[in-house]
Amino acid sequence: MKVYVLDPIYPDGVEILRQHADVVSWDDPCADQWPDDADGLIVRTTRIEAADLARAGRLKVIGKQGVGVENIDLDAARKFGVRVFNTAGVNAEAVAEMAMALALSVARRVTQTDRLLRAGEKVVRQNFHGRGFSGKTLGVIGMGHIGRKVAQKWRNAFEMKVLGFDPFASDDAWVQVDCERVAALDDLLPKVDLLSIHAPLTDATRRLIGSAQLAQMKETAILVSAARGGIVDEAALYEAISKGQLYGAALDVFETEPPPADHPLLSLPTFVATPHIGGGTIETQELNAKTVAEGLLGALRGELPLTMVV
Repeated sequence: MKVYVLDPIYPDGVEILRQHADVVSWDDPCADQWPDDADGLIVRTTRIEAADLARAGRLKVIGKQGVGVENIDLDAARKFGVRVFNTAGVNAEAVAEMAMALALSVARRVTQTDRLLRAGEKVVRQNFHGRGFSGKTLGVIGMGHIGRKVAQKWRNAFEMKVLGFDPFASDDAWVQVDCERVAALDDLLPKVDLLSIHAPLTDATRRLIGSAQLAQMKETAILVSAARGGIVDEAALYEAISKGQLYGAALDVFETEPPPADHPLLSLPTFVATPHIGGGTIETQELNAKTVAEGLLGALRGELPLTMVV
């Protein structure tokens, strides 16, 4: 059987594949010929369109390293009988750690003062008093693998009260963590000191946080998203921070990635940006590569991965 790996993954995953299949990697000039003879496909960010799938007569399964599958035409995959799975849950620890790092960077003005020091500017310490989280209230949007870990970490490390909003999560999402479930965003936003977003990008979540929602939040509150660009209205977020309606924010994800250098949010001192690296630890990427490789081989043998999407 023949497997194409269209985006870079860690070598351990490629080695697992090569023990059982003929592998064409992303740096092979023939990689773009995958519709001709691929039995299996592994992708991270490469787009898989309906026209590609229509040509791929042998293709049986696509493994997506990572959670989001918006780069794959799922309707076309169903139409042509191609199974799709992801590696949901593998990067939960790394993204949860990143979300905490971003929140603390904003609250304690870490990146802001770092930039000033590197520029040789004088920093008067009493002008940079930050905000603490101990004993305050965390709001989590999206109580999946990542959201639950975020809730647990803040609860355990900072004794924060946790409010969770996720109309699609099962009841056991709340059993696993000391968290109060709220039925509507309006019941959460006015109460939180930190809002941490970990929902998928869908029609229901696109621009979920806009001007009206930000206006409900405390002026001292901080917003963090390590989910997907498009859930937060970036123009509305800029207005809220620049007008003092929100203390600050951090995004690991943007509607356009990477964001342009002249993006308005990047001009704000209490805004922190990272280039979608929430899951980017060595440990997570090694595990992701092994998981997607083993899942693909299993699916080609007829064993359905637990994280099947289509």
